[in-house]
Amino acid sequence: MVNEAVRKLRKEIRSGLYSYLILLILNENEKLHGYAIRKRLEELTDGKLVPSEGALYSILKMLKKYKLVEDYWAEVGGRVRRYYQITELGKEVLDEIKEEIREIRIILERIEKG
Repeated sequence: MVNEAVRKLRKEIRSGLYSYLILLILNENEKLHGYAIRKRLEELTDGKLVPSEGALYSILKMLKKYKLVEDYWAEVGGRVRRYYQITELGKEVLDEIKEEIREIRIILERIEKG
């Protein structure tokens, strides 16, 4: 029962966090394909916050729907891949979310210290 509750809460916390991290990564890099985004998440989080491939592409689809990222197909090294880049709207939203994350961090630290 405890493991089930932990899994559920962890999934809820991570779902929004993944979107934030993907926007951060795309903001740092001009353009990346899905696999490169996943590898970058793996590197930056020591493998602790890496969505499944299916979840990653669902998140990218949602970010595209809200026009926070755009995609295009390109051939590199003989391979055709879909590349993603953050839009101007995505950068504006990212700035807002960064502030929200800072506030959440402060609140969590205050509550955890008691």
